[in-house]
Order: sequence, then structure tokens, then C-alpha cells
Amino acid sequence: MAANSKPQPYLAAIKFWAAVALILVTLFWVWGLQLATLVNDENTLSKSSFYDALPPERVYKNNGYLIVIANGGLNQRRLAIADMVVVARYMNVTLIVPLFDNGTYWNDNSTFADIFDLNHFITSLRDEVRILEELPSELKRREESESYYSMVPISFASLRYYYERALLRIQRHGILQFPLTDARLANNGLPDEVQKLRCRVNYEALRFTQPIEETGRKIVSLLRQKGPFLVLHLRYEKDMVAFTGCIQGLTKQEIKEVTEMRYSYDGWKHKPIDARRRRERGYCPLTPEETVLILQALGIDRNTTIYIAAGKIYNEEKRMANLLMAYPNIVRKELVLEPRELRPFLNHSDKMAALDYIVAIESDIFIPTYGGNMARAVEGHRRYMGFKTTIVLNKAILVSLIDDYKKGKLSWDEFALLVKKTHENLTGKPARRREIPDYPRYEDFFYSNPQECLPPFVNQPPISATL
Repeated sequence: MAANSKPQPYLAAIKFWAAVALILVTLFWVWGLQLATLVNDENTLSKSSFYDALPPERVYKNNGYLIVIANGGLNQRRLAIADMVVVARYMNVTLIVPLFDNGTYWNDNSTFADIFDLNHFITSLRDEVRILEELPSELKRREESESYYSMVPISFASLRYYYERALLRIQRHGILQFPLTDARLANNGLPDEVQKLRCRVNYEALRFTQPIEETGRKIVSLLRQKGPFLVLHLRYEKDMVAFTGCIQGLTKQEIKEVTEMRYSYDGWKHKPIDARRRRERGYCPLTPEETVLILQALGIDRNTTIYIAAGKIYNEEKRMANLLMAYPNIVRKELVLEPRELRPFLNHSDKMAALDYIVAIESDIFIPTYGGNMARAVEGHRRYMGFKTTIVLNKAILVSLIDDYKKGKLSWDEFALLVKKTHENLTGKPARRREIPDYPRYEDFFYSNPQECLPPFVNQPPISATL
């Protein structure tokens, strides 16, 4: 045997372990391929499902770009954005993600993406209108040295108005800006497909961000643990009292304080307001003291959990005393959530309003004390969700009944009966929207009763009215 030759048992061992290693490598290789294929298949399925869920992109000749600045509070902006999507869609233009006017009283620097799910908004509407986060770079550079062509659309305008007045300007200038967007589209006289698109944008595309949605639904869940609950939209914040000029129950010092506040803001009514006449016509928010009488007259049980959807009540300790005595289970988000849970939303009025909106649409009963944008938006959303109970207070009748009761002209039983009878048909059930063709500002607002998006009515003509 040669000196460098290996013993036969040694060579056999090497061959054995080499074979084992080869088999293991082959097995790992095959397993790796299978895993990669599985992962790839899963990813493909996931992506496929994601893209299949999206509507197909609408292809159209783009007539230009529309920039809108949504003004007012959260709900005013929300409804205006829905209208602006419709306007952009029917002018065949590209809509830039709406900007928020943050120079108002609320002074909240939140952007669209801070409040609404931006990606969902853009992708869920891609079959209707092209929406971009910002202007294309070449146009953006051009506009850095030039100001946008801007116009304020008239209130409650028809689509024909936009075709004849706005579209020509977009085609001429390439870009058009609307610095005001509130109530710029008609309530009535629009095709059903237009009205249904308004609903689709408002109720489906304008979804709040995940943190807002999750926190809002947590509040609802915690309230539900105690049973059914009522949301009271008590509009008695200092700015609301000042803005409306309604001074019922205020001291001379308080009247002076809110009047000075009204005069300090540009755009608010600076001439004297006839508060008594305003209240008689039902244009004032109910005071907390008036509200407790109405809740009791409506038969709301003392032990009902009542969630206050509002900001800080003006002179809260004094003005809320009767309400708290009559209804001890009054809560607000600051009492339902832990401080750490609410911390991300503090100092952001839009986010706080969004939480109240979620709780309001999910409540068993919703009662607003003032017919503002949130009251109307929530009423319509609750109709869309299946005609959930919303008691729309007729304040013009109520303040008269309250005054008669306080003067002793009505007994409690008479007062309560009249309050119930007044509101037996004002609970958010199916009804026709009131139309006043010559006075669209006084019509029923589309978003408070989007009847074209709801189950059809049978033998119920539209409500008409004269002023």
C-alpha cells in the first residue's frame, strides 16, 4: 500500500457524509424554492386582491387642475370637499387634495391627511376623478412665480354654472383655485347620479385616519358597556354664543364679554343683533337650562348615559348645574378615555371634532341643540345608516313653549305633551327634503337628508314652502 493512501473505512465514511450533505443541500434547496413560491403566491394574491378591490381608473381628457381651500370647521369642510369632488368630476379636471383654511377661529393647523385617510380618498374615487396630492412639478414651478387664477363660486350653484363660468377659466389658465367652498353646490335640481356621488364621497371616501377611527370606536365601545346612550350636541361654547349673539340667561358682564369677542373676529357680524327676535325665530342654540327641560319633556330617563359632543361649555360650572342634577350620567370624551389615550388629539380641534362625529353617528339617539354643520351632517349620515333616531328640535316652537311654561301658562303635563307632539315626526325617519327654489339657503340641506341615496319613497310628494 502507498504511504499516502487512506484506509478503506475512512474513504467510505467520507463518501457517506458527502452523500448526506448533498441530500440535505438538495432538500433545503427544494424547501427554499417551495417557500419562495408560497411567499410569492401569497404576495401576488395579496396584491391582486388589493388592486382588484380598487375601482378601475377613469380615463378622460383632462381640462386642467382645480385647487380648493376648504373653509370653516371640520364638518363644513367635509361636506364642501364632497361637493368639490363632484364639481371636479363633471368638469373633467384633476382635483388637487383639498387644502384646509387654518386661519379661522379654530386655529388648527391640521391638514387633510391629518384627518382623513388620504390614500383611501384618492384610490376609492379613481373611477370618477383623478386626484393628486399636489400639482405636477412643471406646473408647480410655473406657479411659484405667478399667482393662481382664483374665483369664488356663487352659493348653491348648479352644474351648469360651473360649466359656463368655471370650466372656461380652467381651460384658459390651466389651473383654477376656489378659496371658498362651503355650500357652493345646489341642494336640488341635480341628476340622481350626481347626488349619489356626493353620498359616496361623504359616507365612503372621506374616512378618518386609523388613529381617529380606532379611538372613536373605543369611546363607543366603552359607552355601550353601560347600555344604550344618547349623544347631546350641546352648542353652548363661548365662540358659539358670541357668534350668534344669543344672550339668553347671561349677566351684563357676560354679554359684554361675548359681544367684545364677536367684534374681535373679521367676518363675524359686527352690527348689533336683536337677540330676542333671533331666539323667537329659532336661530339661537338652546341654553343648557332650556335643554334640560326639553330632555325631561321628551321622556329621556334620568339614568340614561348622555355623551356631550361639544367643546367647553361657556361658564360651564354655573350653566351645566341643572343639567347635571337632572342627568347624573353625563360624560364626555375626557371622562371616557384615559388621559394618555386622548393626548394625541389635544390642541387639535379638528381631531377632537372627528371623535365626536364618530360617537354621534353610532349613538342610539342623537339630539343637537343648534342646527349647524355637525348637526346636519350627522343627521344625514344617520339616515344613510338606516334612519337612526335623530331628534331635530324645532327651536322656534320650543322657546315659546318654554316661556309659557315658566310664566305658568302651561302645566308640566301640558308642556311635555306639546313638546312630544311637536317632535313626533322629527326623528330622522324617511321624509322628503323641503325645496324652496327661490330661496335655496332656507331649503333643507342635501346632506341632512340625502334622499336620492336612500330607499325610495312611495306616494310622498316633495315638501314645498314659501317664505
